Amino acid sequence: MAYFLAKTDPDTYSLEDLKRDGKTEWDGVRNPAAVNAIKEMKPGDTVIIYHTGDEKAVVGLAKVVSEPRPDPKDDRSWVADFEYVQQAKKPITLREIKDSHEFDDWALVRMGRLSTMSAPDKFWDWLQKQGAF
Repeated sequence: MAYFLAKTDPDTYSLEDLKRDGKTEWDGVRNPAAVNAIKEMKPGDTVIIYHTGDEKAVVGLAKVVSEPRPDPKDDRSWVADFEYVQQAKKPITLREIKDSHEFDDWALVRMGRLSTMSAPDKFWDWLQKQGAF
């Protein structure tokens, strides 16, 4: 099982929206590096949901429940289906992540505009130590 991080603007589609819907097609990703991350996803992989905007925090978890596929509405994009898993017990802010200096070489810290990316196993372990899940 692999870990990924997917950013979303809570005003557009929040973790609460995913919880309400139960499952969604994760779309709208166009950056080539982010599209490649979606192409790497496999059913059963964990997706760490991150809210952008004013919040800038890890807020919950989803699970990949489909194989990635080309987006039928956008030939530059790929999609995968995500299923809601849980809300974070405690949101973990980008400031906390940066202040740890454990992830200075990770895309979340280095490439702020990248919307979807693989997440290192040590990030998952770190989130658990912080009491997020």
